[in-house]
Amino acid sequence: MSFLIQAKTYLLMAFLIGLIYAICLLLHIPPIFAIIIALIPNLIAYFLSDKIVLASYGARILDEHEMPWLHDIVRRVARKAGIPKPKVAIVPIATPNAFATGRNPENAVVAVTEGILNILSPEELEGVIGHEIAHIKHRDILLATIVATLAGAITYIAEWFMWFGHFFVSEEEENPLQIVATLLLIILAPIAATLIQLAISRQREFYADEDGARWTHPLWLANALAKLERSVELYPLKEGNPATAHLFIVNPFRGDFIAKLFSTHPPTEERIRRLMEMYKRGWR
Repeated sequence: MSFLIQAKTYLLMAFLIGLIYAICLLLHIPPIFAIIIALIPNLIAYFLSDKIVLASYGARILDEHEMPWLHDIVRRVARKAGIPKPKVAIVPIATPNAFATGRNPENAVVAVTEGILNILSPEELEGVIGHEIAHIKHRDILLATIVATLAGAITYIAEWFMWFGHFFVSEEEENPLQIVATLLLIILAPIAATLIQLAISRQREFYADEDGARWTHPLWLANALAKLERSVELYPLKEGNPATAHLFIVNPFRGDFIAKLFSTHPPTEERIRRLMEMYKRGWR
């Protein structure tokens, strides 16, 4: 299953790259310009993501002598994953959740909220830690940065065309059908890029579930996801930046149908179903 998830991720990234080149070819501009401009803010976010996210949620890094049992869980799962033990942080939020951040395994942090410690058993918490360490192992922060850069480049190109479109189209090319086609592409491409970006995020959640469950136990993570989903429905996160939703193991924010359509996470029911199938066929 992991091979299929990886293949879908790379196929979706190929679509993003294809969109960039299609727009740039249509407008006769070098794609590298848009990519470089989009890369700058994403590089800053990549190198400072751990500090920015932890500070925004008031997270505190725990010393080794604080909650030693939690450090033991993180250390045990990290050993199975073959990566250095990440730092451990506690987030003073009642909403049960967890996330991982950091640009690579050597600079990673696993953060859990106070709320999650109150509702999960040690085994279920270990399943959640496994999921977060899988994100670190897979270098999903790096992948998210690359994808955000590609999607951002498409958005920048579309915005440039809206403001300076008359510079991109010569008088010889002012064919009404071509102009309409160009406008449609410019309008729809950023939407398509966003949907692809979200689809990649959802694939990475499945991938993290699979490896996290392999290092711990599929039922532990499945039970944890069921509890977290019910708790977030009752006590959604009221304060926070929705742009960070993809970091959490379940989306801490709740919204209407449109919000769910643009969700960074696959349906929890589907994640649980896959974990149950993994358990039935044997996961070691």
